[in-house]
Amino acid sequence: MREGIAAYFDLDGTLLDASSEKTLTAVLGIKRPWRIPYGAAAWSVGFIANLLRLRAPYDAARNRGHFSLASWDVLDKLSKGIAEQKLVHRITPQARDKIEWHRAQGHRLVLVTATIAPMAEAMGEVLGMDTVYGCGPANRTGILSGSERGWSVPRRKGKVPIIQLDAQENGHDLAECYGYGNTMADSWFMRITGHPVAINSKGAFKQFAQEQNWEMHDWKIQS
Repeated sequence: MREGIAAYFDLDGTLLDASSEKTLTAVLGIKRPWRIPYGAAAWSVGFIANLLRLRAPYDAARNRGHFSLASWDVLDKLSKGIAEQKLVHRITPQARDKIEWHRAQGHRLVLVTATIAPMAEAMGEVLGMDTVYGCGPANRTGILSGSERGWSVPRRKGKVPIIQLDAQENGHDLAECYGYGNTMADSWFMRITGHPVAINSKGAFKQFAQEQNWEMHDWKIQS
């Protein structure tokens, strides 16, 4: 690989014209219908508890209550099937082309996503990523509680130290690297790359990307 160059990608809404974690949650609910009311209640409790801890609504809403009482083994198996059979068809043609372009340049391909780790890793395999950073603990065994305590959480500013450490460990110069994202939450890690690329930008993120003179593209599955 060409030393110093990596392409860091967000997943949902960037490479994928879908929500990978919502798809996983839906499939889990179909296979275990009792999880639909239970998961909704557990998520709501987690949301309120996070607000009481003075977390921002964006972060409070991204608790894992909807996965509580599910096992990591089940999530691993479901994620692989979903990625290979469902979500592979939601990877946009433009995303595929850009990944192939980076691969042809000898760039390292890195997926950095707030999606739960089994789903992130399954999509990383389908996409041909060299490295994947998703949400989860180092030791994924047993049953999920719904809490993210002790997890690596690549979300918002949390993606920045993960990417900085990755670049350091792999000899990458971030000024030469690429960063692809689709929301203001992604803008934090995109700012530390030399080549930020805004995908499917809207609202405040679109305005911000324009002000920063970032490269911008729309990547969508055509219906």
